[in-house]
Amino acid sequence: MSLGWRCMPHATRKWEIYPGRNRFCCEGRIMMAKQVGIFYVTVGLIVATSCTFFIFDCPFLAVKITPAIPAVGGLLFTFVLATLFRTSFSDPGVIPRATPDEAADIEKQIVPNSPNSPTYRPPPRTKEVVVCGQVVKLKFCFTCKIFRPPRASHCSICDNCVDGFDHHCPWIGNCVGRRNYRYFYSFIVSLAFMCVFIFACAVTHLVLLTRDDKPFLDAIKESPASVLVAIVCFFSVWSVLGLAGFHTYLTTSNQTTNEDIKGSFTGKRGQEKVNPYSKGGVCANCLFILCGPMPPSFIDRRGFVTPEHSIAPPIDSVPTTSPTSAVPIQGSSEVRLLSNGKGHVTVSVSNTGSRKQAIGSIQEPKRPEVESGVSLQPLSTLSASSLQLLHERTMINTDLDLDSLDESASSNPCHVHLESASVTSSQTGLLHPLVPRYNGL
Repeated sequence: MSLGWRCMPHATRKWEIYPGRNRFCCEGRIMMAKQVGIFYVTVGLIVATSCTFFIFDCPFLAVKITPAIPAVGGLLFTFVLATLFRTSFSDPGVIPRATPDEAADIEKQIVPNSPNSPTYRPPPRTKEVVVCGQVVKLKFCFTCKIFRPPRASHCSICDNCVDGFDHHCPWIGNCVGRRNYRYFYSFIVSLAFMCVFIFACAVTHLVLLTRDDKPFLDAIKESPASVLVAIVCFFSVWSVLGLAGFHTYLTTSNQTTNEDIKGSFTGKRGQEKVNPYSKGGVCANCLFILCGPMPPSFIDRRGFVTPEHSIAPPIDSVPTTSPTSAVPIQGSSEVRLLSNGKGHVTVSVSNTGSRKQAIGSIQEPKRPEVESGVSLQPLSTLSASSLQLLHERTMINTDLDLDSLDESASSNPCHVHLESASVTSSQTGLLHPLVPRYNGL
């Protein structure tokens, strides 16, 4: 029975092949950024300062003043850690990337410049929608292959489009977006209160020690931990209070940090620009942001991988059941699409006979055929300037090492190797009709 259970194939979940730069724990239940070093510093400072306060200050203050001081400190400490972990471990509102079918729908907007030309025009970069009577532009993300909804932005650190993007906070190790902003705001406000509370208690402890005609220096020697706690809280409280005040302003006006920095709702040249997302007042904005309904997560992190989530483009001649597949073309040439299961695709073109029409064989069924009189060159035969021009005209978001390609063309002209973390079906489809255009460069 146990042997049969071990032989069962492993069911891959979506978080295991997620293309963004994120860290997942507990079977995908916890989602964070890759860089979490500063997050550990944040947790360490909070825990170390609070524990020092509870060990050295609370026993004295509970006897001399009131037993409520340790209780209040414990409540603040628990609330601060709970909101910190809730902000750091949750999905901030990541918008899923387009599937191959969705990317193909966007490619339908790419029309030829002329009926006889195989070249294509890139899709429009923006769309316009009306929000509360104001025109809002939707920008196209060439990494996620989607038109970002209003107030969304692409985080360059996590490599995700985030709904209601506020900013990426390294102190919490995650992005701050629509789904975790209320917890982030609660964290910084409660942390400000806790810093002020611990600082006041530590100073009170030192003052009470000097009441019995003791010099202040003797009080410091008697309780050096109180001095350390007071110093840490003194230098921390200013930045935390400033951050809490700034986000209080953003909450009351229903803005994000990204919108405030860009001046999205700041009038120019005397023209008044109204925030279309404001609910009409301070209280209404605070209630909507802090107590409004929580939007659901757009990504099913713990769901099982299905065929529509495959990275490979939907080409009829490429089998979808194998991560490594080959398409025969003229002579003994071969085009291979290799997927490593982590969102990376390698396009390998090898040719032992004729080197022409190597790239041209990767095309979708509905694309117009290339004229027979036009020869197709592999990318390895193009110069660095030609490849750069190809990159700019097609807006393909790939990382091409132009110098290394020139060297590989002279040493091994029969092999082309491209690798990018964001190669999708739309990019592969754009390669074919544009290569002939640069034949004569």
